Formats: sequence, structure tokens, C-alpha cells
Amino acid sequence: MASSAWKGFISFGLITIPVKLYAAARSSRFQLHQLHNKCHTRLRQPLFCPSCNRIVERSEVVKGFEYEKGKYALIEPEEIKKIEPQSSQSMDVLAFVKASQIDPLFFDSSYFLVPEEQGRKAYQLLLTALQDKERVAISKITMHQREYTAFIRPYDRGLALHTMYYANEVRKAPGYGETETVKLTSQEIKLAEQLIESLSEDFNIKKYHDEFQDRLHALIEAKRRGHETAVPEAPGPQRAPVIDMMTALKKSLERAGSAQKQRARAREHSHKPAARRAS
Repeated sequence: MASSAWKGFISFGLITIPVKLYAAARSSRFQLHQLHNKCHTRLRQPLFCPSCNRIVERSEVVKGFEYEKGKYALIEPEEIKKIEPQSSQSMDVLAFVKASQIDPLFFDSSYFLVPEEQGRKAYQLLLTALQDKERVAISKITMHQREYTAFIRPYDRGLALHTMYYANEVRKAPGYGETETVKLTSQEIKLAEQLIESLSEDFNIKKYHDEFQDRLHALIEAKRRGHETAVPEAPGPQRAPVIDMMTALKKSLERAGSAQKQRARAREHSHKPAARRAS
């Protein structure tokens, strides 16, 4: 059984809801370790000081922030303790905002909020009100000696919580968003919209998976059982930049239309009843 990451109360106005917090998603990847090629022993990173040219003891380790290249502000453990947030069991709602105003870019870790038995009615009340008003609650929560700002929103008949990336944590990318001066023709826009429409479908999370992890798992299993491993296919030819946008859009539409017809034929074939055998 999964263990809860946090236990406490959601409070908004005079309403308190006892809840437990469970991790909603986490990475599932095969981790490859470094081994010594002679004896196949796993290698570990030592605490090595290049200035003193020796391994140091853990008691000699201090924390520091690099404010200039090679210059550090040393931080003592007692100083960190003084500024750590107090452990809290209350998750206070600060505000309710329109769900449409929050970009997914600001979502960090995701959790499920599960009500305690005595809080089920208040939980359902908050869930229903958020759904009806299309709002998200912004709250403060302290976990693992750290304070987070978080979003609480309806998800799949329950409440999900997402810790927030702050504005200063969203990175800048050179040249990002600087395409306003590019001129597009109405025909190009029309064809692009037709292409999007032809490739549109309902979202199904089960359709998508980490193909590299699947291949890595197959490789590990083959190695473990002493089987021969398949040689991966060579990568296809590198695509050249699009020069003629209109031609590229028209060809893309043709391919999408052909693929759509193939899928339709496959669906039609799968739904046909099996022919009865002659007696």
C-alpha cells in the first residue's frame, strides 16, 4: 500500500477538510549503474577534494552557495534550521482562481488528495464547488521541512494537488517567442489548420509510453537470459529544412488523409462479424 506524503487539513473560510496526500505520478525508469569492468563491482562516487588531493570525511563537509565563480558563502546547519518553515498540518487556501488562467508550465509535482472518513462531505462540497465554478484553489503547504505554494483542482472525481513552480523558476530561452515578424499567407494558415484537423483525436494516455524504456527492458531481459540481442535499426535520413511551405503542407495533408483512410478501413474490418461457416 502506498504511504501518504502528508497528512493534515485543507481549510478555506471556516471549513476544514482532513485529508491525506499521495504521490499521483512518478518516473519509472531503468537506472544503469557504473561497474568496475574487471570485477563488475558497482562504483560509488567518493568525497574527493581536488585541492587537498584526498578523500574527505563526512564530518568535514559544509554547505555553501557559489555567488561568484569559485567564491562561496558558507552556511552553517544552525543557520538553516532558523529559517526552515515550521512543521504544519494545515493547508490554508489563499485564493480561488479561474482554471483557464493557470498554464500547465507552472505545475511541478502531482499528488492525490484523499479525504479522511470524517471529512468526506466537506471534501465533496469543495470538489463540487470547484467544478461548478471552474476554479482552482491556491494554497500553502509545508512538507519535508519545505514550504510550497500549490494548486488544488478537480481531477477524475477527486481533488489533485500540484506544487507550483514560481515565476523566477521558469527559464528563459534565447529567441523564444520572437516570431511575430514572420509573414504567413492565408492559404498556408488554412492548410495548416486542415492538417491539424485531420490529425486531431481524443486524448488517450494509454496510447503513449516510453519506447526507449521498453527497448531497454527487452535488452536487459535478453542479457539476463543469455539470449542474442537484436541490432537496432539505423536511423532514417536526416530531414532537410522545409523550403516550399505550400508543397510541404499539401503533401502532409495527402499523407494524413491516406493514414486516416487506412485507420477507418482497419476499424471497419475489426467491427465486421465473423462469417459463419457452412454446415
